[in-house]
Amino acid sequence: MDKFSSVGNQELEAVEDLYKSYLEDPESIDKSWQHFFAGFELARKNYPEKPATVQLENIDKEFAILNLIHGYRQRGHLFTKTNPVRARRKYSPTLAIENFGLDQKDLETVFQAGNEIGIGPAKLKDIVQHLEDTYCRSVGVEYMYMRHPEVVQWLRQRMEGSRNSENFSSEKRLHFFYHLKLAVGFENFIHKKFVGQKRFSLEGAEALIPALDAVIEKGSELGLEEFIIGMAHRGRLNVLANILEKPYQNIFKEFYGKEYEDDISQGDVKYHLGYENEVKTDFDKKVKLKLLPNPSHLETVGPIAEGMVRSQIDSVYGGDYNKAAAIIIHGDAAIAAQGVVYETIQMSQLPGYKTGGTIHLVINNQVGFTTPYLEARSSTYSTDVAKVTRSPVFHVNGDDVEALIYTIRLAMEFRQKFHADVFIDILCYRKYGHNEGDEPRFTQPLLYKAIAKHKNPRDIYADKLNELGVMTLDESRLKVKEFDQFLEGKYKESEKIQKLKIRQFMVKEYEPYELPSKAIFNETIETGVEKSVLLAVAEKINELPQDLPFFKKVDRILSDRKMMIHDDRLDWAMGELLAYGTLVTDGHPVRLSGQDSERGTFAHRHAAFVIEGTEDKYYPLKHVSEKQAPFNVFNSLLSEYAVLGFEYGYSLAQPNGLTIWEAQFGDFHNVAQVIIDQYITSAIEKWGLMNGLTLLLPHGYEGQGPEHSSARIERFLQQAAGNNIQVTVPSTPANIFHLLRRQVKMNMRLPLVVFTPKSLLRHPMVTSKLEEFTGGGFQEVIDDPTAEPDLVEKVVLTTGRLYYDLAKYKMEHGITDVALVRMEQIYPIPNKAINDILKKYPKSEELIWAQDEPENMGAWPFLGRKLDCLGIKVVARPESASPAVGLMEKHRQGLEKLISSVFSKKEVTV
Repeated sequence: MDKFSSVGNQELEAVEDLYKSYLEDPESIDKSWQHFFAGFELARKNYPEKPATVQLENIDKEFAILNLIHGYRQRGHLFTKTNPVRARRKYSPTLAIENFGLDQKDLETVFQAGNEIGIGPAKLKDIVQHLEDTYCRSVGVEYMYMRHPEVVQWLRQRMEGSRNSENFSSEKRLHFFYHLKLAVGFENFIHKKFVGQKRFSLEGAEALIPALDAVIEKGSELGLEEFIIGMAHRGRLNVLANILEKPYQNIFKEFYGKEYEDDISQGDVKYHLGYENEVKTDFDKKVKLKLLPNPSHLETVGPIAEGMVRSQIDSVYGGDYNKAAAIIIHGDAAIAAQGVVYETIQMSQLPGYKTGGTIHLVINNQVGFTTPYLEARSSTYSTDVAKVTRSPVFHVNGDDVEALIYTIRLAMEFRQKFHADVFIDILCYRKYGHNEGDEPRFTQPLLYKAIAKHKNPRDIYADKLNELGVMTLDESRLKVKEFDQFLEGKYKESEKIQKLKIRQFMVKEYEPYELPSKAIFNETIETGVEKSVLLAVAEKINELPQDLPFFKKVDRILSDRKMMIHDDRLDWAMGELLAYGTLVTDGHPVRLSGQDSERGTFAHRHAAFVIEGTEDKYYPLKHVSEKQAPFNVFNSLLSEYAVLGFEYGYSLAQPNGLTIWEAQFGDFHNVAQVIIDQYITSAIEKWGLMNGLTLLLPHGYEGQGPEHSSARIERFLQQAAGNNIQVTVPSTPANIFHLLRRQVKMNMRLPLVVFTPKSLLRHPMVTSKLEEFTGGGFQEVIDDPTAEPDLVEKVVLTTGRLYYDLAKYKMEHGITDVALVRMEQIYPIPNKAINDILKKYPKSEELIWAQDEPENMGAWPFLGRKLDCLGIKVVARPESASPAVGLMEKHRQGLEKLISSVFSKKEVTV
């Protein structure tokens, strides 16, 4: 090829090398160069009399246009027309052709680079127009940071091939208007009927309703049978009414109702309630929809929805990610600032937590409560957290319903094909303040001046349909009026409703179970297992395949466990593993997750064994029997908030199984306190929501400092009321066995909080005989096995490790006048069992509660109030703001003083 002045020698040599490669193997080079050289060969063939210089003189321009195309793909989202109520921020450099070494006279020149965007050789002006239409209109897209070329290419071809738009039929457009009519009309009706009442309206973002309808329609078309929806309060009533088809009259009654039916004692505000329904699509397919109840804590529901989806995929859909999906609806301020969003997104591709991709819809109304977006985040977009997992992000003008629905349909195809998250940022506004009684012009006068003049999406779309000749303005006004009259009729129906009913969530799944009652805790639930079954399970979990190599120390672990069975002295780990093994044998799925849960933080569990020289693992509990239920244990990411939320959602959807979250140390649960406060302890009273999630929280004062001693028993007991949770401190391998089995075998579902031991995991006194596993059930209270009732003058109630310290002291000092009684269950308080034991000691004149925790912590603040009628006194460490001391020696001194106080003949201050 001839050299020419506008191209440097080095560049030309590279082009010549590419050309040679093309001649040898056209497929060996990039497609854009394939197109260019094909054009060059065609020109040389058609015009052989012209020198090669003529053919190549525009090669530098071709380079420039390829850079221009890349610029649009990478930065086009910064120059879109996506904001409906204000001008976008300015970014530089712009995408003007002059910034790429091109000028106006090039606009009429045909360039081969048009092949790169699928339009063939084209004039520069047509290339620019195609790029503008694709990347800078009502849809902006961020995707060039994605690492998989096939994914980027798929998106690029779909977007550039359609210019990020679709020419919908008149029928489809009338369908979109129908949903906008519902969305806008519903909000307008409530605004007029319930003046000044909070509803956290969708006004300004009503396009969410046709968008959700499109998710369901397209998802169903692609094979999805179920959607789990998580969202906060904004727009929730609209979604309930117009997507989940909750009766309008029920929603209206919630604005002025006075009492609930008897099954829910407290209830919740209307914009926190959940709902489920089965709806029909336009193609007559049935789709299950579940909108989870949610507190005011923004983004809390996200991991719960993900856990619920994974549970359904595992238990209902045979592991098929194409059958169920999560839709998470965010607010722009919340998704940008709430850490649980990051935690949840980090789970999205992990083996134990992935759900096949989530549709994230952001109601971006550009302001938080009163905080504008420039003060609410440092990132360019509220959705920049999506880049953590390199998920595509679409920014869409909320006034352009067709652009939004096109994007939704594309997003659903992406989700089903690649099983990855996708984010759709709906640029809109909030018509009123944070709530309908708030005055937003105090803090955003300019924005709300523009909003006051802005038409709603329904009327904007009605104008468009009028221009297209699809529907006249008179016809659209008639449809609006008819819907308003329809709602008026539903309001009159609401007046006939006597009491509000909070519909239970997942009615079919929880039909076999009773609501909480005290009676069930006054009887022992038989959880024993036949000896032959126990021995068979023990044999399976203590075996490894002979044809696989394992770390040599594993042999010692298994041989020790086999010896335990032989010697009839089972430790804590064996008690726990036997519970799991017998449950899966009985047909109950078991799932355990937490930080380092496979081995156990204290290396006691070893539920998984790594095959040497590989990253593969062998799980003995997966091989207990041929027809067993699934057993899964996962090491979680270093998260508490999102993982506990995930497991709560998982457990919610699988009441027949045992679902466990284990904290690395018990006090780490405080990072997930929102899940505990808003769901685990209160969901039954607020929403009638039963859940059998089990929490394993390592607890014990062993001189390890403030952060590794207390799992904060007092916090759970402070919220214990109406049999809402179970709070337990089991102290023997047999009792943890029976407790875990009881959790599944009892006829109701309540969260179980288990304060598990640390040093007791290998304590020589903490063993159980096999016969203790074969009969009976969980012992809520364990009497002193060495006490002689006629000699006892003092009864000491205590728990956990402290019992063994006290028992050792009692034995070493030959004390016979003190009975040490373990409360294995603190809540619901086992009053009958306590009273039965106290009757055994008629000469006892003193009842003491002894605890390791400071007096203002632990179980005492609760039990001191509840057992006050028994004249109970406390022996505990002095009140403290910190859970424990930092020095081992100081810990020992405190323990010695505490123990001596328990056995003292007179009151001693600890």
